[in-house]
Amino acid sequence: MEIKPGKYLHFKGHLVEVIGIGRHSETLEEFVVYKHDNEEFGRGSLWIRPKTMFLETVKIDGKEVPRFKFINKKIDRKLYK
Repeated sequence: MEIKPGKYLHFKGHLVEVIGIGRHSETLEEFVVYKHDNEEFGRGSLWIRPKTMFLETVKIDGKEVPRFKFINKKIDRKLYK
């Protein structure tokens, strides 16, 4: 599945901005490169997560939801509550 650059909502309610996809130099595993948009994780700090994990679903109150959901201009933080 393709991961496009832009804003994503994490299932816990915080925003991240995906910059692109990087590869591990030894294993060639794909990682999503993103930055946080909140102070708790260091606003603007760069993070990476395995692409497979980024695309996973998680269970919230018995319901499967995406770990990260691509969003447009309108942000609905109640999406996972």
